[in-house]
Amino acid sequence: MGRALAPAWGWRLRDAGRAAHVEPAPEFQATTSQVCGLYPFTAGSGTPTIGTPVGRHQLWGEVVCLDPLAWLRAGLVTNPGMFVLGQPGTGKSTLVKRLVTGAVATGTTPIILGDTKPDYTMLVEHLGGQVIRIGRGLDRINPLDAGPLATALQHLTGADAVTLRWEARSRRLSLLMALATLIREARITNAEEVVLGRAIDLLDDRLAGEPTIPDVLHVLETGPDQLRAAARADTDAAYRQQTRDLVFTLDLLLSGSLAGVFDASTTRPLDLGAPAISVDISRVRAAGDKLLTAAMLCTWAYAFGIVDASTALADLEHGPRRSYLGVMDELWRALRGAPGLVEHADALTRLNRAKGMASIMITHSLADLDALATEEDRAKARGFAERSAITVLAGLPPRELARVGEIAPLTGPEQRLVTSWSAPDSWQPGARHPGRGKYLIKTGERLGIPVELSLVGAETDLYDTDQAIRPAP
Repeated sequence: MGRALAPAWGWRLRDAGRAAHVEPAPEFQATTSQVCGLYPFTAGSGTPTIGTPVGRHQLWGEVVCLDPLAWLRAGLVTNPGMFVLGQPGTGKSTLVKRLVTGAVATGTTPIILGDTKPDYTMLVEHLGGQVIRIGRGLDRINPLDAGPLATALQHLTGADAVTLRWEARSRRLSLLMALATLIREARITNAEEVVLGRAIDLLDDRLAGEPTIPDVLHVLETGPDQLRAAARADTDAAYRQQTRDLVFTLDLLLSGSLAGVFDASTTRPLDLGAPAISVDISRVRAAGDKLLTAAMLCTWAYAFGIVDASTALADLEHGPRRSYLGVMDELWRALRGAPGLVEHADALTRLNRAKGMASIMITHSLADLDALATEEDRAKARGFAERSAITVLAGLPPRELARVGEIAPLTGPEQRLVTSWSAPDSWQPGARHPGRGKYLIKTGERLGIPVELSLVGAETDLYDTDQAIRPAP
């Protein structure tokens, strides 16, 4: 039996240290301007202790924790969206990698939705996750592959099966339209959308497996009666005229700049049971922006389909309920490929909260929005940042903070702090960047939390994004 704890005022025994009376401490009240002179007896209002430790508060040293899903469950934020903004070299990816590591440790599955450099491959492999490398001669993704959604459909009946079947159809059609828009550099017409939808329906009825883009092209060129009716064409010549541009657009997906990547069945399906997943698209980067954008769009659609399937299976008690963390780095490279692509990304990410999925969007500057094709696209893209409950700012210049203030109100001291991280104050070679590893976490109207991250153990190598520019030893 363990020894009993002493009462608050000590034991009631001789020489036992019993306190006969405890004087209450005096209490004083004053304004913040006056009390600030009482350092070191001032203390912060407390920092979040829920989530992954990301560093210490820069003012009073408390440990700061961050996790969009954990903060949502605790009621600290209203949605699990996170937007990371900062100049290159300030450590945006380092912070996100810490969050990825913490997610794996707490049972959340991180999905890197298109790693363009690659920054996350080494970490995901170290964590025992799955890395899929997309490119010619490497892994392929079939844009029309329903993936785990098809598996989930096998367990569903009645209205639930109908609902999920329509969801799978919608995702296929939406992604096919986005790819066609990218190739054509203009939106496809309403008539073409109707014909594409009918073609996908026909293939679903005829094929035992997943349809591919070559299958869609073949059925369009064949022109069965169902497609002629959808095209409102009375004759074969009228049908050919109606679908001519659409046929050429799909043919470009197979034989143009995207050839060899999206023209066959998926070679390596994403593993629902993996602790982390990364889709490495760095090999397609050299082939141009169109192929890179297409790879990112396909990755997004396929990964969000996994989340939908996992949710559906969990609702039917055919699988565990999982939570996911989607990382969307270099977001704007995908959105500026052609008019209308922002709408596709917006539709994919809008319902994350209901699916148990957090999202982290990363970019260098809100000025990247200016590269988008139309004002409508720019307005929708701003919505990504505005809807994110958590905004993390690394080093940024004053002109950028003026734009940031429109989505995350900043006080004068906060602006000066973030600005001080934006550029070195010395030309001395080897000087450490003043903003490296320093971040301001903003949520709504609350005062920001300035935090500094320090790497420990294997993180120094696993989170290093500058290996390619270092001289050989």
